[in-house]
Amino acid sequence: MSDYTNIHVFEEFTENVSMDIGVEKQLYSAESEFQKIEVFQSHEFGRFLMLDGDIIFSEADEFVYNEMVTHVPMSVHPNVKKVLIIGGGDGGVARELTAYPEIEQIEVVEPDEQMVEVCREFFPDAVKGFDDKRVHITHQDGLRFLRGRRAEYDLIINDSTDPFGHTEGLFTKEFYGSCYKALKDDGIMVYQHGSPFFDEDEEAFRAMHRKVYTSFPISRVYQAHIPTCPSGYWMFGFASKKYHPITDFKPENWKKRNIKTWYYTSNLHVGSFMLPKYVEDILEEEENKGEK
Repeated sequence: MSDYTNIHVFEEFTENVSMDIGVEKQLYSAESEFQKIEVFQSHEFGRFLMLDGDIIFSEADEFVYNEMVTHVPMSVHPNVKKVLIIGGGDGGVARELTAYPEIEQIEVVEPDEQMVEVCREFFPDAVKGFDDKRVHITHQDGLRFLRGRRAEYDLIINDSTDPFGHTEGLFTKEFYGSCYKALKDDGIMVYQHGSPFFDEDEEAFRAMHRKVYTSFPISRVYQAHIPTCPSGYWMFGFASKKYHPITDFKPENWKKRNIKTWYYTSNLHVGSFMLPKYVEDILEEEENKGEK
């Protein structure tokens, strides 16, 4: 590939706001069956992956996302044996899950085989979890994969990119209902919830919470700081049939595992569910709609 010294890459967050990243060079660019895949080498974030012009993760901050969608549910559920990852083609979530020896099976359902191969080439630290014998990758649409599955999984992690394009079906009422049916009686689902800060993103944020809140008996939202995400402020959803993310959290049990993390801690676990007032207001408004 050509050297792109002093070139800048822009991701538009809104019509008036964008992130400007100075890059050293472009390492990869191609159209898969599903999306445009690009990999850049940058000064500040190391290598980062873009899909259809959106930054999905970077070497510098991917640990935040992957740790928060993995260790939060794993520190609450007492006996996870079988996990389903929807999306997850970069391997980061699977990597974090392999730290738990009690897990017997990790299924990754990623429709875009080309994305997996690109990540294998350019992000070897993220995809090393795929080498674990407990990990099985299926290239299929996530919603189609879930249909007809009943009480199979202890944990489902929806690691798909956003509620638009080929992943749109993974943010529907049908999808969350399918996740509910596919979970065991004490199962947990965790999913990326987006950011409510910009007006352009708020409606998708609201709709997502409304759908999940009416699908699961326990539904909570938690937060993290991820620099390459829009506004740098990202939310996650915790939905469960039985376990509450705070009252059923056993911090001492998780600490005994001595899992190395860079972001997640047992103190942060509790704090991440303490949300700003404007976010609480949004969530309460949608919950009230769902109860009517």
